[in-house]
Amino acid sequence: MQAIPYGSWAPDAPALHVSTVAATVQKLVSENAVIVVGRRGCCMSHVVTRLLLGHGVNPAVFDVDEDDEAAVVVELRKRMTIVGDESVINNWPQFPVVFVGGKLFGGLERVMATHISGELVPVLKEAGALWL
Repeated sequence: MQAIPYGSWAPDAPALHVSTVAATVQKLVSENAVIVVGRRGCCMSHVVTRLLLGHGVNPAVFDVDEDDEAAVVVELRKRMTIVGDESVINNWPQFPVVFVGGKLFGGLERVMATHISGELVPVLKEAGALWL
């Protein structure tokens, strides 16, 4: 029996068309209390996801392939209703992007800052992501 080389176990999926990506992102943002949109294999997306899981939130995760990144950025810019701080736009687009309650919450820095200050849990409760 021969070992499977690292990374070869995942099937090669064809790149999505722009309209498919836009529809997928729009659907995920509107149907989930919390969603993390990040580059496939990005360690920062993993950090955000693990932090949210630690709070008891099970966020939807949308991994963006390099080929689809431009289409995703275009769609995310359309959905930029911001929760709280308007300065989030200044450093955007920067993956991972977190949407809470259908609105742009921010990236890793914003999630970490609100976690440290204690503001994250009330935002998650308000969005219906936590039932505490």
